[in-house]
Amino acid sequence: MLLKLAWRNIWRNKRRTYITAASILFAVLLAVFMESIQKGAWNNMINNVVSFYVGYAQVHQRGYWDDQSIDNAMPWDEELQSLATEVPQIKAVLPRLETFALASSGNLTSGVLVIGIDPEVENGMTRLRERITQGAYLDASDKAVLVANGIAEQLRLKVGDTLVLVSQGYRGSNAAGKYPIKGLLHFPSPELNKQMVYLPLEEAQWLFDAGGLITSAALHIEQERDIAPAVAAVAARLDAEAYEVMDWQALLPDLLQAKAFDSVGNYIVYFILYLVIAFGIFGTILMMTKERQFEFGILTAIGMKRGQLAATVWLETLFLGFTGALAGIAAGIPLVWYFKVNPLRFTGEYAGMMEQYGFEPIFPATLQPGIFIAQALVVFVITSVLALYPAWKIRNLKPMEAMRA
Repeated sequence: MLLKLAWRNIWRNKRRTYITAASILFAVLLAVFMESIQKGAWNNMINNVVSFYVGYAQVHQRGYWDDQSIDNAMPWDEELQSLATEVPQIKAVLPRLETFALASSGNLTSGVLVIGIDPEVENGMTRLRERITQGAYLDASDKAVLVANGIAEQLRLKVGDTLVLVSQGYRGSNAAGKYPIKGLLHFPSPELNKQMVYLPLEEAQWLFDAGGLITSAALHIEQERDIAPAVAAVAARLDAEAYEVMDWQALLPDLLQAKAFDSVGNYIVYFILYLVIAFGIFGTILMMTKERQFEFGILTAIGMKRGQLAATVWLETLFLGFTGALAGIAAGIPLVWYFKVNPLRFTGEYAGMMEQYGFEPIFPATLQPGIFIAQALVVFVITSVLALYPAWKIRNLKPMEAMRA
């Protein structure tokens, strides 16, 4: 009975109901849009780094991650190769030999990250072949390199040109080689685009005098939910004294800290937004309570219990909050979907500034149900708390004074 009465009461003054519900709608809509864009941009950047290079987990020789030197390479043996068949969550194990080198062409030089890979296995996880913008992909027997577009632009290179690599090999050996450029790559991550050079694994092992050695084994895990069990299974199979198994969060702590810091800034904006909305809703409740004092006085005078009256008014405000929150979700879904399909793309100076910090200047929205539910719940809780004010006024109401107001 009280529910039915409360629902009818909110439509007695349709204008006030529409204004209050609209204010809640726009609060939810704006908060949902901001959070979906912020999370979408970070998810996009993390996905770029994880999917196109790092992987969801890696195995190294113990101590390699703290001192990323080729001298801390490990044997690419049967124990590591068999992980793909022994652990069901792992689709493949990607051997890599990574070290830094000085790349030059003519009088131009640049520091690069040289990565020896098994071309077919690497492509299965990182889809490296799809990154080719010019030229062709590597074969395992090639004595050639793939070069990221950023390096090619800096050194003024094109497909067919020769790239000179100079570095230090395993155990202090000299490493120098000249390689034709077989293909150019483009990565969505500006940071990767400025430093990646790929060689076939066998050729990289020869160049750096590291026969049969790798610096890391990336684990191809397709589902994020499989990361923890896969890492645990690998750690249980390998000698903990000899190997370290790390998931992407341990591999990229700086990225996670930057994301957390950015999220704090968003929470401050949300707090200000909801504070403004809370005052707006409270103003409406205050006006409604004042306008209906005569009504409250009559109802209590004819015998309606104060508890029932307070509960009815509280339910009215909850209905307003619920209606506005649902409308905000309904309006937010198509908006977020549009910006998921058509992400925000920045150009000019702002895009250049973002690339300097390693961000791709694209902000896609993410369509996560939790975002909509969380923002709607926040507004609903705020409304529920504010709805206690008219209940408090009714409890302290003096019918005779109210009817004279």
